[in-house]
Order: sequence, then structure tokens, then C-alpha cells
Amino acid sequence: MDLRLAGKKAFVSGSTQGIGYAIAAALAAEGVQVTLNGRDAERLDSAVARLGAEHPESHPTGLVADFAKPDEVARLLADLADLGDVDILVNNVGLFGLADFSATSDDDWSRYLDVNVMSAVRLSRQVLGGMLERRWGRIISISSESGVNVPADMVHYGVTKAAMIALNNGLAKLTRGTEVTVNTVLGGPTYSDGVAATVAAVAEAQSLPADAMKQAIIGQNATTLLERFLDPTEIASLVTYLASPLASATNGAAVRADGGVLTAML
Repeated sequence: MDLRLAGKKAFVSGSTQGIGYAIAAALAAEGVQVTLNGRDAERLDSAVARLGAEHPESHPTGLVADFAKPDEVARLLADLADLGDVDILVNNVGLFGLADFSATSDDDWSRYLDVNVMSAVRLSRQVLGGMLERRWGRIISISSESGVNVPADMVHYGVTKAAMIALNNGLAKLTRGTEVTVNTVLGGPTYSDGVAATVAAVAEAQSLPADAMKQAIIGQNATTLLERFLDPTEIASLVTYLASPLASATNGAAVRADGGVLTAML
């Protein structure tokens, strides 16, 4: 299927690996010129080179920035402006981690809010005006089913993911009468590079095979209809569709790619 994305420009935050890289690769495969982002220059260069090798005609570039560091964010926003019009913004960068609510400090809360929420605020503020002037654009934020059903062992994370849903719902109301859309993807448990590394570490500590630990972890989630972790490409496929002109009627939505973790009708 031709998603009619050839020639568009995209910026994907947090895209050197995992879901972010899968999204960048899926967009590049459709002819989108993608700018990747990561906080480590060497890993970013490696990801750009890999994407260029996989999709030579996409001519990917990279912008290094750690969204936990205000000076680096300010530099990134300036560099992003120099790139010219951004047609597709994917807010993917984020922190994830388990923590006891009573032990989560104000500094921890501030760090999660700054990286998970304010990154999307700052990037969206940077590109939305131009999209509205051109009357076409896509802002897509990667949230989580945890933003709807907030887990007790990571309240701080769930709250930031709920805020992302609220942010995009509000931004969508600014796009009335244009072909700009703002949507959120609610991802489920995904076997990203970070999750894989965590599973491997836990498995080694318990002297178990990684595959057995992987199945044990997903088995604890009794509501998953998929009964397995998602692959990052499954999130990327939905994002790429939402980025395309074919998804013009979807705006202000929180669209699920959660493997059936959220089982309520709405």
C-alpha cells in the first residue's frame, strides 16, 4: 500500500534503538526523510548510518540531545528550526522504571515529567505553528496503556503517560479546519532493546533462561489478549499509518496498539 508519504520530513525523538528506531525505519521505508535523535553522539551516528544503509534514498540525519538537560534541548530546538519544515513529529523519547510511590522523590517526579511530557510540549510548540500555516502536518506521541490503567508500581510513569494523552487531545483542538492531526498511540508491553536488556539481567540473576523469564514476565499480565510482548515494528506500523494522508479522519485520538491489555470497550 502506498501511504503517500514520499518526500515528507520527520523528526523522531529517542530514536537510536527500540520503538523509536523502528518508527524511523518504517517512515524511511515510505520515502520519508527522517531526522533521528539520541543523547549519545556515537550511538546516534551508528543509528543514522544503519538507517542510511537500510534505506539509502531516505538520507537520514541526526540531532544529539538529552531531554533531561535544558541547554541541550535549547540547542536541539534551534537546530530543528534550521532543518526547515517538519511535516511529521513523533514524540517517542521517554523514561521508564518501576518505583515505590512513597520512595519517589520530587526530583524523580520532575525528571520524568520533564523528559516524558515537556519534551513533547517543547517539540510540538516548535513545529505546530508551521504545520498550521502549511495546513498539513502530523504530531504523534507514543504513550502507553499505563496512561489509562496506571500501575501501582510505577505511578510516576503512568501519570506522565496520561499527561501525554491529555496534551495531544488539547493540541488537536487547535487544528480545526486544517489537515493537521495530533494523535496518541497507546502501546502495550513491547520487547524493546531496553526491556530485552532488563529481562536478560533478571534472568541471569535468577539463573534462568532469558526466554523463560520473558514468558514469566508477560504471563503476569493476565489481561493481555496477545499473550506475548509486542515487537517494536508493530507500534511503528500504526504510527506510520497515522502519519499518512490515509489517516486524515483520525484526529485527537488515543489509538491502541496494546496487544489487548486494555479490554474495556472505550
